[in-house]
Amino acid sequence: MNLEQELVGLETKFWQAMKDRDTAAAVRLTADPCVVTGAQGVGRMDHKTFAKVMDGGTWTLKAFAFSDIKVESVSSDVAVIAYKVKEDLTVDGKPVSFEAADASTWVRRNGGWVCALHTESVLGDPFGRDRRKDAAEKAA
Repeated sequence: MNLEQELVGLETKFWQAMKDRDTAAAVRLTADPCVVTGAQGVGRMDHKTFAKVMDGGTWTLKAFAFSDIKVESVSSDVAVIAYKVKEDLTVDGKPVSFEAADASTWVRRNGGWVCALHTESVLGDPFGRDRRKDAAEKAA
């Protein structure tokens, strides 16, 4: 198996664990701690905190699909994967779909890989013009 296949497989296992609400599987794939960045800011989560986020979420991941995948080997024990992901969720009881650009840094430890950093950026205008009130009114 080449590195790209391996990392796509790891990333898929992680997303499937989120979809299945399999906290133990997600924790096994995550470094302790793991750095996470996204729309809510920057955080560092240990396994206990990550498990609470998984178990206490008001969301359900219904489906996900990757595209435009890029993989880069940093060293024999560090690799990066970046991709677009289409997500279909239920959040607070309502359906939500969006596309995002995600990246993960995987580190080989004790013979296996763990995710040490994950980022997610919702796709759209980088200046937020597509999320302004007047853009929402024009779309209505």
